[in-house]
Amino acid sequence: MAARVAAYHVSMYDVHAGYYDHATSAFNWLRRQTVSRLGLRPGSTVIDAGCGTGLCFPFLEEAIGPDGRVIAVEPCEPMLDKALSTARRRGWGNITPVRSCAEEAAIPDGADAALFCAVHDLLRSERGLRNVLRRVAPGGRVVASGGRWAPGPLAVLNPLVMATHSPYVSSFEGFDRPWSLLARYCDLHVETVAFGTGFVASGRLRAPVAAAAS
Repeated sequence: MAARVAAYHVSMYDVHAGYYDHATSAFNWLRRQTVSRLGLRPGSTVIDAGCGTGLCFPFLEEAIGPDGRVIAVEPCEPMLDKALSTARRRGWGNITPVRSCAEEAAIPDGADAALFCAVHDLLRSERGLRNVLRRVAPGGRVVASGGRWAPGPLAVLNPLVMATHSPYVSSFEGFDRPWSLLARYCDLHVETVAFGTGFVASGRLRAPVAAAAS
């Protein structure tokens, strides 16, 4: 079942790769805010889990500088190709691509931080989260952001939330608290944004994360 969901997710992004940047450019303010919560320093190594077309790269590069490293994990070939093309054009030679779903990715060890930006399906994958987080040093910063169901009276906005996110998620399971699985491993501070229709969850790993059982 998980394999079928992953394959469907990749095929969705194959379709959207050509216009994803334009369609989601209005959320660049959230990408910048998300990266800022990582507290990166020059020379840091960060995992961009589900990097897509590399829309967080400019903010990551600004923080880590040329001596830092971005490990870019992305299963969708057209999306990753676009990200790497942008990196070459901008002269960012410190991007390490990992063309794989997070559940199976061979990610180098020793990252200082992990970023999960607009990757709801990955945030609902225990196996994927564990495989990313176990590559982060104990105490490393972890930040996630994306859409969520607006709570309470703001729920009138949820038809718009569904229309905005349905092209990019395979399931809305857990969309009320997308960070709930991540909270098993991190002490999170959760900020709601955009009238409750979005979130930024930031914190640190409590302890080393073991590999998920196969």
